Amino acid sequence: MAFIIRKAHLDDVQTIYELLKHMAARGLLLPRSLANIYAMVQTFWVGENEQAQVVGVGALQVAWETLAEVRSLAVYEEYGGRGLGRELTLAVEREASLLGVKNIFVLTYMPNFFEKLGFGITPRESLPQKIWGVCFKCVYYPDCRETALMKALPQLITN
Repeated sequence: MAFIIRKAHLDDVQTIYELLKHMAARGLLLPRSLANIYAMVQTFWVGENEQAQVVGVGALQVAWETLAEVRSLAVYEEYGGRGLGRELTLAVEREASLLGVKNIFVLTYMPNFFEKLGFGITPRESLPQKIWGVCFKCVYYPDCRETALMKALPQLITN
């Protein structure tokens, strides 16, 4: 099955919200509010199936000058194992490279997935912008069960 990977549109927000809510209820990622998704819609990529239904999402959030994060990567279970999560992650990585980001990180409950994509485990303390900017406000702080992983990105030259 071929997926179409594209930037999210405003009319995708409700679908993104439902997918993230579903995955959060399963304990696979942290929830995001509908208001937050509307405010951050430009950071999202979506994956569509052959019926043009959004069945996967991922977002890029710049954390600092040369550092960004893969956020809210989620794929409906029936589409898992078909490369959609990988394609979404690569789209986020390409966008980050085009912005000049040198390193990309993720906090995840599924570190094996990201290790297969070249991410390596890193101490959370190496991400002070994330810890003090976002994690500190999380209901799970300081007892976070997510694993931090990081990857150096190639620098793409654009004209």
